[in-house]
Amino acid sequence: MHTRTLGRNGPLVSALGLGCMGMSDFYGQRDDAESLATIRHALDRGLNLLDTADMYGPFVNEELVGKAIQGRRKQAFIATKFGIVRDASDPKIRGISGRPEYVRAACDASLKRLGIDSIDLYYQHRVDPTVPVEETVGAMAGLVQAGKVRFLGLSEASGATLERACAVHPIAALQSEFSLWTRDPQSNGMLAACRKLGVSLVAYSPLGRGFLTGAISRPEDFEADDYRRSSPRFMGDNFTRNLQLVEQVKALAADKGCSPAQLALAWVLAHGDDVVAIPGTKQRSRLDENLGALDVRLSAAELAAIDAVFPPDAAAGTRYPEAGMSAVNA
Repeated sequence: MHTRTLGRNGPLVSALGLGCMGMSDFYGQRDDAESLATIRHALDRGLNLLDTADMYGPFVNEELVGKAIQGRRKQAFIATKFGIVRDASDPKIRGISGRPEYVRAACDASLKRLGIDSIDLYYQHRVDPTVPVEETVGAMAGLVQAGKVRFLGLSEASGATLERACAVHPIAALQSEFSLWTRDPQSNGMLAACRKLGVSLVAYSPLGRGFLTGAISRPEDFEADDYRRSSPRFMGDNFTRNLQLVEQVKALAADKGCSPAQLALAWVLAHGDDVVAIPGTKQRSRLDENLGALDVRLSAAELAAIDAVFPPDAAAGTRYPEAGMSAVNA
């Protein structure tokens, strides 16, 4: 398994991790048996970075991951998150909290659901605009001192926010959406800030929520409760325009002798040894396909050819609806 270091002198993790969110939420029906098998298969293949969050489900995704790693704790590097507040009685309600007392309570609850003594990487899922990040990260640092957390991370935080956080405690990873159709970390200074501060970038949705796999042809194929039905990039003319871009990715992948998903993941990983990708899947076959990206090497000429057919800002539509974009700390 190819490995990469998180942060300066941080832990070694697999270059490709496994995003577990879709196993419990947002992407249609659950199949816990196959999801458990997929997580265990990932560990069998040497993939150790498992990414979850308390808000996935809500709450049940951490329980699923905890069940999957029973008896195999040493093989798994567990990343989870706090900060997006959901109510199990009405999961559509969203809030954001970075209050120190909430941080501590959320950590204890995650540890219990995961069935572990210490979280390997603990992220603030979204920055709370009402609480100085120094206060939130200070509380997170207290969790490290208490032995409940090993390393700290932020998600969807700006470069300026990241710098303020690093002044309180070392940050190992900044998680952000990064893929062929989401280049924000390159354009908004986030990736530059990570490199200045010695922070790794963990790319979520590196396959464009499945679009870049080339397997999606009609938005009508999504189940009624699939998040993508309300995602701007999957709606109306935006869908049609984005599908045309993916057709070109499929052609490049065919020339390279790999799948579109493998090409898209290799593109992300080619941006530096300080970049890790966490594609999500709930099927063992897709996991194996994704891991095949580790064997795909893209030359400078091939990277240029990909950018020529899929340049920055080519994707039509915002990556979240308005409410979701407002929660991003740009």
